[in-house]
Amino acid sequence: MKNYELLAIFKPNLDAEEVDKAIEKINETVVEFGGSVVSVDKAGRKKLAYEVQNFRDGFFTTTILSMPADKVAEFKRQLRLNDSVLRTMFMEVSVKASV
Repeated sequence: MKNYELLAIFKPNLDAEEVDKAIEKINETVVEFGGSVVSVDKAGRKKLAYEVQNFRDGFFTTTILSMPADKVAEFKRQLRLNDSVLRTMFMEVSVKASV
């Protein structure tokens, strides 16, 4: 399994409890696909550089996870279908070589 980092921006009209539920739903999806969540970092509400879907700010979260490579496309599809997510950035975490 490969390690990935997911930066998700949630809509600002959600309260803290709804954001926690949305994060938990994403974590459950990772587990359903045979992966595991290493850590979740909630950065809080921040202003966006430009307007996205008529919102000027959003709740930022960063999730480190491991998942089989063949499940990544379906996971990204599930993120796009989630109504509470404004934007996502999903990238593979590479291991740096020690010198």
